[in-house]
Parts: sequence; C-alpha cells; structure tokens
Amino acid sequence: MGLPTEGNGPPPLEDLGEFKNLHRIGALLGQEAGALLAYARAMVEWHERHRFCGNCGHRTEMAEGGHLRRCTNESCRAEHYPRTDPAIIVLVADGSRCLLARKPEWPTGMHSTIAGFVEPGEDLNEAVVREVYEETGIEVGHVAFHSSQPWPFPSSLMLGFTATRVRGELRVDSNELEDARWFERSRIRELVAAGELRLPGRVSIARRLIEEWLGEE
Repeated sequence: MGLPTEGNGPPPLEDLGEFKNLHRIGALLGQEAGALLAYARAMVEWHERHRFCGNCGHRTEMAEGGHLRRCTNESCRAEHYPRTDPAIIVLVADGSRCLLARKPEWPTGMHSTIAGFVEPGEDLNEAVVREVYEETGIEVGHVAFHSSQPWPFPSSLMLGFTATRVRGELRVDSNELEDARWFERSRIRELVAAGELRLPGRVSIARRLIEEWLGEE
C-alpha cells in the first residue's frame, strides 16, 4: 500500500506529522530536499505499480535495496527496474503572443503550455512538432531545448522547449484540450492580476517557460 499524499499516514508514521502533496509544496523546498522527495515519491509509485511480473504474472519482490523488483516464479526470475517516461513541454510563440491551453480536469482558469509523451521511434524535435500540431493545428519550427525536470506524478521526465509558429490556424483537439488560445504578453499580466487566468504552479517547468517568455519583452 502506497503512502498517502494528504492527511495522516499509516502507523507508525501517523504520529510524526501530516502528509502533504509534493506537487503542492515543491516550490517551498530547496533543490536538495525537493530532489530527494521527488525520487522517493517516484520509487514508492513504481513499487506500488509493479507488484506483479509483466512476463508471467507472478508476484515480484523487492531486491537490491529497492532498486529493482524480481519475479518470484523460479522459472522466470525476471528483473524489473524503475522506468522514466520522457515527455516534451513547449512554449509556442508567435511574435508578442504565446499559445496556452487547458485540460478540462484542471482548476478553473488555469492555462499552461502544450505537453505530451514522446512516442517510440521519435526524437524530441519530432515529438514537439507532432504534439503541437495534433493538439492545436499549429505548425512550429525553430525548436530549441530549454531545460528538463523530473516529474514523479508518477514517473515522467519533462523536457522543456521553446518553438515558433510557422503556419497554421488554431484548431483545438477536443479529445485532448478544453481550450487553447493565443495570449498577448500584456493580456496575460492583466488577466493574472485580475484573477481571471491561473498559470501553472511555480514548481513546474511550464511556469518557468512562461515567465521567461514574459520577461523577453
């Protein structure tokens, strides 16, 4: 059973404090503490999701101090290691405006940059171009790597990029997004100040991409 993300934990941990969701408090932590807790969160999630062998279906057991799980079936004994799923996240700019979108499950008013998982056989630039086009109909170029960030919710590595609109008109994929719009720099500031637009949390690479773009004016 995994540890809770909020509230009291299981004995003997329940008397030591209250659990808080790392997603919510990450921005309050230093880099060393944040990295350690991100690693712990990812490992707990991985152990919870890999209790059975993907080869034969038998139970797995922890080994090597928790860094792998081994199948308990003597005729299999397959070893399973933690995995990380690469995902791109990109700020698309077109002059003095940038493209922000929202998913229906997000808090009211929140918009963020375009993101998606890298597919097999695809390089990172191809993933950026494909994801933006599939979700919004916009064709991009001048793709440039920005930074990366572990995202243990549950097991992603976010790879941040910037890109420039080349052609295409906005066409929102309603299966992926609830909304996508072009926002002028000044309009973003106005809407955020009025409480009508929410940006991603400060712990996220999406927030850094947006804030750096806003600062380029």
